Parts: sequence; structure tokens; C-alpha cells
Amino acid sequence: MILPDATDLPMRRSAFAAVGLALCAALFFTMTYVLNRSLVSGGGHWAWAVILRYLITLPLLALALPWRGGLGELPRELRAHPRAWLVWSSVGFVLFGIPLTWAAGSGPAWLVAGSFQTTVLAGPLLAPLIYRDARRRLAWPTLAIGALIVAGVFALQWGHAHGKLSAGDWLAVGAVVLSAFAYPLGNRMLLLHLETSAQRVNALQRVFGMTLCSWPLWLLIALATLCTVGWPSWREVLLAGGVALSSGVIATVLFFAATDRVRTQPTALAAVEAMQAAELLFTTVLGAALLGEAWPHGWALLGALAIIVGIALFGWVSGREAAGDDEAVRALRGDRSA
Repeated sequence: MILPDATDLPMRRSAFAAVGLALCAALFFTMTYVLNRSLVSGGGHWAWAVILRYLITLPLLALALPWRGGLGELPRELRAHPRAWLVWSSVGFVLFGIPLTWAAGSGPAWLVAGSFQTTVLAGPLLAPLIYRDARRRLAWPTLAIGALIVAGVFALQWGHAHGKLSAGDWLAVGAVVLSAFAYPLGNRMLLLHLETSAQRVNALQRVFGMTLCSWPLWLLIALATLCTVGWPSWREVLLAGGVALSSGVIATVLFFAATDRVRTQPTALAAVEAMQAAELLFTTVLGAALLGEAWPHGWALLGALAIIVGIALFGWVSGREAAGDDEAVRALRGDRSA
């Protein structure tokens, strides 16, 4: 009988704890889809849902900052490189948030959540365009698994539309996919900039800085929405505040805590990333329980299962490929924020 190495036990416990934290983070990330759907289906305007989310997220993050090193070198970094922060914060948050929230009116929360899982493909597909080192190569095994995820998304949409996808359905799918690519693009480009910066910025400081730098655009959009739609109701404010607290703060902090626990263990880190597949399960259960939405069935159910299997395989393959590669490990850690 071969006994496990005693030095492996703390690492295993840490990995299990990280996966548990990642599952909790997935649950809180799920509230984005459920609360957005509740707001829109209840007569609220999708624009206020996303605007208020980011306006409320900033002061909530400010309350969390003292526990994670305060502002640190972030003010100097923002003064030194305002353009990079303004551009990539707008891509990662504004170009991400608007189409995703607009699509909330296209169908059940699980439909949007499932379609957004195409974001796992964004990193591998964008890598040749944004990197100039070893990270720029295309990971063909990952892309093959990505094809399974895309097929699952199509089956999800096809089943929901009963085999008759309208122009509006395709537009909603396109909006979610655009959001799924804008999110990691903004994050990775800012992380790439920070690799060459003299200032050191931790994860929470980066999220705070990106939220702050997206505010000018959110305020302009808020003004336009106020002139065309009117003031938001208290219900819209409360639901958007729920998204800001659950996804923008709690889920983000939990996810970063999970990745920090296994930052030197590529396989465990990939397992943490793969836990985002649970978002589809959580969204389905919460949508049915809280919003009275129908459970996916037929092609939609097969599509959901394909997405879950694909993301699990993606995590496994990514972990194997990242083993011994510090750059790949950093890439695995870089695609989640508010």
C-alpha cells in the first residue's frame, strides 16, 4: 500500500477549499442572470439594470478595499496610464455589460447564462491577436472542446425556440457572444499592460480601477437613459444593487480568493475555472424557483449538458497544458472580475 506524501495533503485540502470557494462564487455570479431577468420581466428597463449595477459597485468595492491593501499604487498607475485604463475598462465592463443585460429580455435566465459560457473560448481565440510571446499559439485541443460548447449553445437556443430561431433570437445570441468576448478582452489587455507597468496592482485594486474608469461612460449613458426613459424605480435600484453586491463584490472576492489558494497548482486552478459551469445549473434552479421559468427540456436540455461537459473538459485540458508554464497559469487566473 502506497501512502500519500504528507506534503501533498495540505495542497489537496487547499485545492478542495478553492473549488468550494469557486462554487460559492459561481452561485453569486448566477444572480446577475436571475436578477437581470427579474428586473426586465417585471417591467424595468434593461439600461438602468446595467448602469445602476456599475454605479453601485464602485462604493461597495471601496468598502472592501481596506481589507485587501487599500488603494496601494493604483492612483499612481491611473495617473501614469489613463488611456489604457479608460479604453480597456470600457471594453471589459461597458461593452460587456450592455449587450448581456439587453439580452435578458430574450428568454429565461438559463438561456442567457448558457450562451455566455462561450466566454471560455474567448481566451484561446483572442490569444494570437493580443500576445506576442509563447501565449499567442492556438490551443487546438481547447478549441475542439470549444466546438462542443458552441454546439451546446446552439442546441440550447434551438430547443428554447422550438426549432424556429427568429431574427430577434439570433440578435440576442450575437449580443451575448459579443459580451462573452468583450469581458476577457478588456481584462486580458489590461493585465498585459500591467505586466510592463512599474506599479503593482492586486486583483481587487484592478477591479476597483476598472470600475472607476468605466464611470465616465456609464454617467453619459445614464444621462441619455434619463432623457429617453425617465428615472429608475426603487425596484430597479434594489435589483441592480443586488447584482452589484452579489456579482460585483461577493462573487469577485470569492473567486480571487479561490485562485489565490491554488495559484501555483495549474490543474487545481483550471478546476476552479471550470466551476463556472455550475452557473448554468444554479441559474436553471433559481430561475425555476424564483421566477417560475420552465426547465430546459429536449434539445435545450441536451445543449445545457453539452455546455457543462465541455467546460469541465476545458478545465481539465487547460490544467494539463498550464502545468509548468507560468504564463499559462497567469492566463487562467485573469478572466474574472466585476
